[in-house]
Amino acid sequence: MKIIDIQEKIVPISSEIKNAYISFAKMDCSVVAIKTDVKIDGENVVGYGFHSNGRYAVSELLTKRFIPRLKEAEEKELLNDEGTNFSPEKIWKVLMQNEKPGGHGERSTAVGTIDMAVWDVVSKIERLPLYEHLAKKYGDGNFTNKIFVYAAGGYYYPGKDIQMLQDEMKSYLDLGYSTVKMKIGGASLKDDLNRIESVLKIVGDGKNLCVDANGRFDLKTAIEYGKAIEGYNLKWYEEAGDPLDYELNSKLSEAYKNGIATGENLFSMQDARNLIRYGGMRKDIDWLQFDCSLSYGLVEYLRTLKMMEENNWSSTRVVPHGGHQISCNIAAGLNLGGNEIYPSLFQPFGGFPDDSLVENSYVTFPKFIGMGYENKAKLKDLFKKLFN
Repeated sequence: MKIIDIQEKIVPISSEIKNAYISFAKMDCSVVAIKTDVKIDGENVVGYGFHSNGRYAVSELLTKRFIPRLKEAEEKELLNDEGTNFSPEKIWKVLMQNEKPGGHGERSTAVGTIDMAVWDVVSKIERLPLYEHLAKKYGDGNFTNKIFVYAAGGYYYPGKDIQMLQDEMKSYLDLGYSTVKMKIGGASLKDDLNRIESVLKIVGDGKNLCVDANGRFDLKTAIEYGKAIEGYNLKWYEEAGDPLDYELNSKLSEAYKNGIATGENLFSMQDARNLIRYGGMRKDIDWLQFDCSLSYGLVEYLRTLKMMEENNWSSTRVVPHGGHQISCNIAAGLNLGGNEIYPSLFQPFGGFPDDSLVENSYVTFPKFIGMGYENKAKLKDLFKKLFN
């Protein structure tokens, strides 16, 4: 059982949208394919991986550091003890050899991209959907093909007025979503409140709306916004300040009575642990958004979930950032609180398999094996174009 080829390609995912901090005009994405000598129905098993939106391709890290380590490894370093499948844990160890602790940066994205492809391979060889494999080997055995999802959007865009924002949110409701998210912090407080109120007219109850400042605010502004939006009783107020400013987050949680959410820009178990220790996060109302593909992959994510359990945090308080199928599988197999989805953005990487059914912000998956990529026609076609 061997890896016979590993390739990396860059795919543009650029658009003119902006959040409070960055433009997506020059965004791109690294995509990895791991080809093995294992055959199912006469075809080699290939696993695919990519990283979340809002980042840039990590080609140099992949091609000069991490992919060579994987190619140079001996077979026994990559397989499980039984020799029946590849071992994500052993492969992760190979990837991280000679890497110092800390200093995560883009390194965590590169490893997470490869790690995603490895789990796709492993679950395909098991001939199971990844979520079922995770439940049986790493969870309590329980899994589901139906999870909570919310539609993320509401970006700033040149010429985008209130009517266009409302039309966007209406389109999400038409697709079956009842919970949506929009950006704040890229306009004045007055204008943002007007935008929020316009969306509330579409979605109704404030519990159907999340707002995301993308780390834009200092403490004073974060609290000012919090006081202004508190009466809306929103589902959550996301990433008000810098993701590593745990003091800001803690003081905001003291000043803002409703739910806050953060964590998408924390890239390790240790960072996640510091958030829980020092960020003032409340176990009963707040939300954690750690993104597997940006934080060294699922091997590290399992450590993060274990750390949460040791600190008496429920996995149901995790709703990952990123909007892709590995997070959907983790949510379905390890009892997370759901997943973010971008119905109209960052395609074809986002979303879930074709023929999935979305009703009242819950998605039900059709049958698939692996990550389910081959059941998403446009993504399957892209992989074929890139790697065949």
